[in-house]
Amino acid sequence: MKNIFRIIAVVVLTTVLSLPAAMAGNDNRRGTAGATELLINPWARSAGWGSVNTACARGIDAFYMNVAGLSFIEKNEVAYSNTLWLGGKSGLSSAATINAFALGLRLFDKGVLGLYVMAMNFGDIEVTSYNSPEGGNNGTFSPSVMNLNVAYAHSFTKSIHGGFNLKVISESTADISGTGIGLDAGIQYVTGEEDELKFGISLKNIGPAMSFSGTGFSFQFVNANDNNMTAEYRSGEIELPTCFNIGISYDFLIDKWDQRVTLAGNFTSNAFLKDNFVLGLEYSLLNRVQLRAGYVYQNDIFSSANRTTANTGLAVGGSVNIPLSEKNNTAIVLDYAYRSANPMKGSHSIGASLKF
Repeated sequence: MKNIFRIIAVVVLTTVLSLPAAMAGNDNRRGTAGATELLINPWARSAGWGSVNTACARGIDAFYMNVAGLSFIEKNEVAYSNTLWLGGKSGLSSAATINAFALGLRLFDKGVLGLYVMAMNFGDIEVTSYNSPEGGNNGTFSPSVMNLNVAYAHSFTKSIHGGFNLKVISESTADISGTGIGLDAGIQYVTGEEDELKFGISLKNIGPAMSFSGTGFSFQFVNANDNNMTAEYRSGEIELPTCFNIGISYDFLIDKWDQRVTLAGNFTSNAFLKDNFVLGLEYSLLNRVQLRAGYVYQNDIFSSANRTTANTGLAVGGSVNIPLSEKNNTAIVLDYAYRSANPMKGSHSIGASLKF
């Protein structure tokens, strides 16, 4: 069994290291991917410093950046997070809502099983038509977007940790729906006298193209012989938003009051978007309070005319760890994160997790 896991680790590592050049994408493909909700981090803990934690993600929070970090769950962990995404020009009342729920269960000494669901709610949207482009008389519709994830992470040694995540993507309206399948894989390497230096690589959203079907693609017309006919448009295929992450972090440990300052960096190569460079800082006091800040940079992010993302880069957040039982190492953790945006309003995330 150990040899099988070692082989899997070598295969994943080799694959990830060989793909960056192939995945780098080109300007002709920018913005052509679908299922872009897969690029939204719903977890407040990591969102608070720009999702910079490919190397140092731990617990449920690792689901987004590097699934290998699930292997650090000591026993069990359950978490929930709510995000008001891009508040809109009218504020939070017009924001999309993202709900995420996850469960991590230690199955073996070195293995952890993870389950994760993310759902987006856009509220009621006016139905428009050719004759009524502003809507108002045609009713409303509410799109449904949901991702279901099953993951497994394993600690091969004290220093090497790996994992993979299988996801099912579901997107639908009342008369059109589409389903896709994707895979994440990641490796983390920890070293140093006190495990202060960490490296991580992850590959996200690998899978076949999605397509949509349903009665919404059909239309009626009258042919040359005055016969009523029904035809259907063909749905094109859309690729998943594949990306590659490589990160590093270093913990500066201070004995007094059990303080820690973590400096982390991350590079994300996006196949269908501009590449991101992230720098983040986290301060921890007594392992009870953490404060975070990060900045996500990409080309033209300072130019309102050429910027291709609503997010303007800055992220801040914090956590409070409330111990319930020192003996059983049971605790509740409360998280908050804010991400700046323009011209839309910023995004706010609030989360809570129970370690037991």
